[in-house]
Amino acid sequence: MVEAVTSAARTALGPAGRLDPAVTRPRTARLLAAVARHRAGLFAGLSFALLAGWLTHGLWPAPGQRVLALNPADQTLYEWFLAVDARALLGDFGLLTDRLNAPDGVNLLTNTTVIALGVLLAPVTFAFGAPVTFALLAAGNLAGTAIAWYLLFTRALRAHPLAAALGAALCGFGPGMVSQSNAHLHMTAQWLVPLLVWLVIRMLRAADPAGRTGGADRRRVATSAVGLAAAVTAQFFVGEEVLFLAAVTLLVMVPAYGLADRARLRRALPAFGGGLAMAAVLAGFALGYPVWYQFAGPQAVSGALFDPYHYAADLTGWVTLSPLTVLGDDAASRLATGPAEYNTFLGWPLLLVTVGCAAWLGRRPPAVACAAGAVVMGVLSLGPEVLVSGVRSGLRAPYALLVGLPVTETALPTRFGLAVLPLAGTILTLALDRALAGRGRVRRLVPVAVGVGLLSVFPTPLPTTPRPPLPEFVTAGHWRQCVRPGGVLVPVPAATPTDPGPMRWATAANAAFGVPEGFFIGPYGHDGAPSVGTYPQPTSALLADVAARGVPPTIGDEQRRQAARDVRFWGASCLALTDDAPHAGALRRTLEALFGPGARVADAWTWRF
Repeated sequence: MVEAVTSAARTALGPAGRLDPAVTRPRTARLLAAVARHRAGLFAGLSFALLAGWLTHGLWPAPGQRVLALNPADQTLYEWFLAVDARALLGDFGLLTDRLNAPDGVNLLTNTTVIALGVLLAPVTFAFGAPVTFALLAAGNLAGTAIAWYLLFTRALRAHPLAAALGAALCGFGPGMVSQSNAHLHMTAQWLVPLLVWLVIRMLRAADPAGRTGGADRRRVATSAVGLAAAVTAQFFVGEEVLFLAAVTLLVMVPAYGLADRARLRRALPAFGGGLAMAAVLAGFALGYPVWYQFAGPQAVSGALFDPYHYAADLTGWVTLSPLTVLGDDAASRLATGPAEYNTFLGWPLLLVTVGCAAWLGRRPPAVACAAGAVVMGVLSLGPEVLVSGVRSGLRAPYALLVGLPVTETALPTRFGLAVLPLAGTILTLALDRALAGRGRVRRLVPVAVGVGLLSVFPTPLPTTPRPPLPEFVTAGHWRQCVRPGGVLVPVPAATPTDPGPMRWATAANAAFGVPEGFFIGPYGHDGAPSVGTYPQPTSALLADVAARGVPPTIGDEQRRQAARDVRFWGASCLALTDDAPHAGALRRTLEALFGPGARVADAWTWRF
């Protein structure tokens, strides 16, 4: 054995101990041939990566010093999520975390905590900080989603590379995706969705016995079912809402495809139905406990948190260009609930081109399925009542039938519009592929029309702004003099849903300590209804009032006793007031009246318990 290895080494090395050119040339040739074969895909992937980097360039080169200007609160929340998820590498992780809302904690599955992404990129978080991980995901989700759709279009649909690239660009960089990139990592992480679709296609093709002497390829059906269950499980821990939207869309598309190709439906239904059932059982087995924990575990919530009448798409929004596109107008923002929810803003040009392409493709089963899915998801995005230019029309919409149903009640109607993007991208890909393969006036018109439609929604970079610097007390690790790892540190004033800034302290420390209250979803509404955040303890409310008005209150024995009770309730090891706090002088005098003199640590005053 040793002699064989030695002989091979001598063959590869020349007399001077260098690699023999005769050996290296074939390897180089094979590598260059592989690059040549996949040059279209490599170029598309590089283009998507560069576009994603350009759109998020405002966060670079110093993500810790920049923040998304249109949604800084949610960015603070997601960076905290990434920090607490990363602790899984240290074995310090649970679905109920005590690092926020101490002592009750937060149910991570009730919140959109992107657990899989946080664990996957934990080394980056520990090495460079959660803001760097956030910036990587903000860009990576856009590029990754586009690349995944490109692979689906070229491999499963056998589409022309140019057609696939343009369709995938809409899937990854359409108005809704760019809008959701304003801190909603769970909504833009859609790169597993094309895999889900591919596995369904693979299962359908394997279930069709046409052309096979032995009937359906049951082994391939079974492996597709196992793969589908695994992909569903992974997507659950990446982003449940995307999984829900994908499932609803496929529930519409599969029957529509079957009606457009009844012969295949009759042939494939027995094996295909069995494969779907197998995938559902396997996914149910894997996700049974997490789903129970989400809806019935500690700090779980039930019922609707967001009003479906408020979070519904405006009908006018469908024909309006997003303010985050080159041709968009900021005035259009009034048609959405916020800059992260421009989910339906396709605009007249792209909408007309998509409808025209769908009509030109006719009764082709994939086009019929996509058109049916787009219509249904578009209608559902309108919510329970049709809204036109900000005015309620009084016309009830189909979504009204879903109001109050389990699971559905937690979804935001406007986000159903996000599913239209990949469906429109698929229709454009199919139309372009057909046009590029044929001749004639119409076939020359299609690429021009698609190009105009896509250019009308070309995105602009995400606006960013400098973020306030963190205190030295946190960045230099001085907090360790005040609270032990795993203990509770109380920032003054405490974090709230409207001002979650103090949560950045815990994020910078990789969630090594807990904080009370904060920004999260919990069961603190009336009779345990869902709420954003919790009710403040009396001492927290008192300090928040001082921070807002700058007027120290009169402190008596009752306030001191209440402060002692609140400290015990939180399980606090330490309170910290940094010099950059609003009305820091008034807050310090109030804290001294409550707890006595504080100890100076770096740029903070601390009170230990």
